[in-house]
Amino acid sequence: MKVVVIGGVAAGMSAAARLRRLDEKAEIVVLERGAYVSFANCGLPYHLGGVIEEREDLLLHTPDTLARRFALDVRVRNEVLSVDRERQLVTVRDLADGSVYEEGWDRLVLAPGARPVVPPVPGIERAHTLRDIADLDGILSALAGGARTAVVIGGGFIGVEAAENLRHRGLTTTLVEAAPQVLPPFDPEMAQPAAAELRAHGVDLRLGSQAVRVLPREVELADGDRVPADLVLLAVGVRPETELAEAAGLERGPLGGIRVDGALRTSDPRILAVGDAAEKTDALGGGTRLIPLANLANRHGRIAADTLVGRTVTAGPAQGTAIVQVFGLTAAATGRAEKELRREGRPYRVLHLHGGSHAGYYPGAGSLSLKLLFDPQTLRILGAQAVGSDGVDKRIDVLATAMAAGLPVTALADLELAYAPPYGSAKDPVNLLGYLADNLLTGTTPTVQWDGSGSGGAHGLPVDVRTKAEHARGHLPGAVHIPLDELRDRIGELPADRPLTVYCQGGQRAHTAVRLLRNLGLDAVNLDGGWLTWSAGTAAAAG
Repeated sequence: MKVVVIGGVAAGMSAAARLRRLDEKAEIVVLERGAYVSFANCGLPYHLGGVIEEREDLLLHTPDTLARRFALDVRVRNEVLSVDRERQLVTVRDLADGSVYEEGWDRLVLAPGARPVVPPVPGIERAHTLRDIADLDGILSALAGGARTAVVIGGGFIGVEAAENLRHRGLTTTLVEAAPQVLPPFDPEMAQPAAAELRAHGVDLRLGSQAVRVLPREVELADGDRVPADLVLLAVGVRPETELAEAAGLERGPLGGIRVDGALRTSDPRILAVGDAAEKTDALGGGTRLIPLANLANRHGRIAADTLVGRTVTAGPAQGTAIVQVFGLTAAATGRAEKELRREGRPYRVLHLHGGSHAGYYPGAGSLSLKLLFDPQTLRILGAQAVGSDGVDKRIDVLATAMAAGLPVTALADLELAYAPPYGSAKDPVNLLGYLADNLLTGTTPTVQWDGSGSGGAHGLPVDVRTKAEHARGHLPGAVHIPLDELRDRIGELPADRPLTVYCQGGQRAHTAVRLLRNLGLDAVNLDGGWLTWSAGTAAAAG
């Protein structure tokens, strides 16, 4: 069997290497348009900032090392021009000398990846992208040429990473994002700490704004402002590269990627498609999603190789679990965001939790905020988000695993998670989410969200049960302040004929207060996530 793989980065090289491990006799040819294969593209921003010091550390393999270890015929700077399904040939241009040749195949694996979206903005050709080693070299050359100011267009994962690392390089950096928040896949109250962290480290955020013109040394924004920009970096998203597949008559999916079945076969069973160019089965909706993540690309490359040797395999549904560093914070998410669920009209409930990364009495505990979304009928976990200084990766991975396993939200309370004071709490934040869900579902503690939605209805009279010092630092408008430890003695200060929205800093003390008030016959609900969530949400809404 002769297999030709088009694309030599994550998905393509995973398919080729796995195939060799399964079949020593197969002839395997990898055709890569760029000058490098098997490089760590997720590490590119960190070399840009000097965190990864050596460029060579990003180059995991070369054609020579792959030939020696796996007997792969890897050809860099070889661009596939067309796929002839009838004759089972690909037409290839060798970019080194311009010659064109044909290569036969018995099976074909398409792993062309995705290309950066380039908006039709005058002067945008001056902007750099950051998808491969050549892009990285171009940016480093600009920095070596004396660049002192930078504008990053796009505030998603790559844009945020680029802005952080340009600041590490000492550049005056502006980040421009058309959405009213950074990290658009997150809900606004969960993205707000990341925005604050960027600003605290000197990144000038221009949210709800767009670049309308790229000038020789500036970027002009929609409001007419001009921002200094010796360097412009474009990170507004990617689009699957499907041109070869389309020209070959292969079917596209509803989102514009290559349509594949569970074994990653295209509409032509002799041709497989993997990586960013192929649509993934949605873990929640039964449809498909475009998820350009390296872990999925590598996993699907492996599955494609299994398919090629006749194994019965199925690519599982994708949740889109992702994580990003923002200076001293980490933000991570899996599944749906609340704003997506709203757009889909899907029923859901929300839980917010604020706590520590490990036991508070052990030195070094950092802040940790969690948001969980679940179906109130089936109790299925629909999505989760986390942001904090430590422990974010651990919690989002547990929640992603619980979601993939189909555990009901209440089962989180019973998960047996590793505990010692340096690593967690006896009641881990993941366990506490299960407790919160049980309290909400049983009616023990109705809640209302920061924006007025939720099981408790719109906001009632705010009742602040925090300390005097906490109240003095900021509180909800019109709030009645009664510290929790004084509540029993001062119950008469609260109106018995009005609904009450009780809050503390993160929700736990308010839960105790709500139980007291409801046991005494008052109509009280908990402001989910307390002051921390309300202040983050309202700050995000205000821009």
